[in-house]
Amino acid sequence: MLEPSHNNELPTIPGKRYFTIGEVAELCAVKAHVLRYWEQEFPQLSPVKRRGNRRYYQRADVITIRQIRSLLYEQGYTIGGAKQKLSSSEIKDDTTQYKQLIRQMITELEEVLDVLNAPVR
Repeated sequence: MLEPSHNNELPTIPGKRYFTIGEVAELCAVKAHVLRYWEQEFPQLSPVKRRGNRRYYQRADVITIRQIRSLLYEQGYTIGGAKQKLSSSEIKDDTTQYKQLIRQMITELEEVLDVLNAPVR
């Protein structure tokens, strides 16, 4: 598992619509029980629940979880402080969010370029 200070080294988010809690735990370098706890603490996190109460996270949820992780582990916020920061309009100006989105877009564009450059059969 990655050290908390290595948020830039987190894996890129695949181009899927839904992610299981195990996949999100790997993508965000946190344990599944931490994700379940954060769901109780942060109203912004509300994964879709399907049969058997299985959680399915969307891309926006994964980005939010990475923001929460950054606030708690890298920037030293408490749970209460992270809640305030996320609920305020300040988070929209947060450069880490934009950096993550840009990194993800670059990865997706490179994948599209690979598909376009593939030889025609």
